Amino acid sequence: MNNILFFLTPKAMCTYLYDDYTMRQALEKMEAAALAAVPILNRRGEYRCAVTEGDMLWAMKNMCYMDIRQAEAHKLMEVPHRREYVPVRVTTTMQELVERAGSQNFVPVVDDKDTFIGIIKRSDIIKYCSQKLFPED
Repeated sequence: MNNILFFLTPKAMCTYLYDDYTMRQALEKMEAAALAAVPILNRRGEYRCAVTEGDMLWAMKNMCYMDIRQAEAHKLMEVPHRREYVPVRVTTTMQELVERAGSQNFVPVVDDKDTFIGIIKRSDIIKYCSQKLFPED
């Protein structure tokens, strides 16, 4: 397996946030999707970064004093990020992908213009490796 696109969940099937959302909009969308980490895009579709539940929790504590109404006054991009979810390109090797997935729930994938095209979930990589290592008889 040399093509990382085998693992790609396309953008159309991904939950993502826009960088002009408020913290409250982001929290509501993350809650509805039941996701712990979500990519953030600009309105041109370019990948910006990712936000995690932990990022949002600390921002609510430190910026909004645990008041959801104050979360409407803060933009999502004001939220400090504790970890970078660095994207990969379609030309990335499987070794690089596995190394990146070791420290991220998902790996964002961008094209050569930094346009977000989807994610590769760590769980899909683990499932593939498990099937290769422990094939059923």
